[in-house]
Amino acid sequence: MAATRQLLKPIVHVLIRCGISWRDFAELAKTTFVEVATTKFGKRGRPTNVSRTAVLTGLARRDVRKQREKLATAPDAPSGYVTKASLVLSAWHLEPEFLDAEGRPAPLAAEGGPGTFEALVRRCSGSDVPPSTLLKELRRAGAIRKRPDGKVEPLLRNYIPHAMDEQLVRLWGSVLADIATTYVHNLTRTGRTAARFERAAVNDRITKAALPEFRRYLEREGQAFLERADAWLTAHRAEDGDTEVVRLGVGTYHIQD
Repeated sequence: MAATRQLLKPIVHVLIRCGISWRDFAELAKTTFVEVATTKFGKRGRPTNVSRTAVLTGLARRDVRKQREKLATAPDAPSGYVTKASLVLSAWHLEPEFLDAEGRPAPLAAEGGPGTFEALVRRCSGSDVPPSTLLKELRRAGAIRKRPDGKVEPLLRNYIPHAMDEQLVRLWGSVLADIATTYVHNLTRTGRTAARFERAAVNDRITKAALPEFRRYLEREGQAFLERADAWLTAHRAEDGDTEVVRLGVGTYHIQD
């Protein structure tokens, strides 16, 4: 319980900033308890029945049925999240069609045939997002710029929204879920299941004056590592028609308190 309270503090901080009350959170927790008990604790691949879900969650069976009805009509929670903007920037730095003769991201015309920003968005399966919308968002985030000749070029390799908007909150939820899922795997795995890599380098006796230097170090070394990982993932991307695919990746983050 003490560990859970520690986990909840940053989550509650954001919930309060977003106007979510404890009553809203309590109802959400009730629904999620039923969802997890139903889907993760069944036998032989089948959902857990109402009676066992009630035992596992401490809810009355009528409450379990009510929550299951809510889950049946509610939209699915966002799964592992990769923004279209991030995919576009990554492809712009890696796909030969969009590189110049020196292997750097080439300036692109906004629309037209092959080798344009519009074609880049299509390459990233972005048919559900208008290229003009992505252009505006990437420019707003300072990730690209428009040149005097009308072409656009990237300034950053990664897209990070800078406001407390819906997209940033969704990304926050996805990152916390990824970290927690790794820990759940390692806590519950059997001896025959490989552990997932999870390491941290932390020291609680660092002079505060070293903070700017650490930020620069992490930006340089962390970004270089992630770019190598991004290239590896791109090289192992599934072909169209492959059915056995997984979402795979690695994250790095700055620890400070």
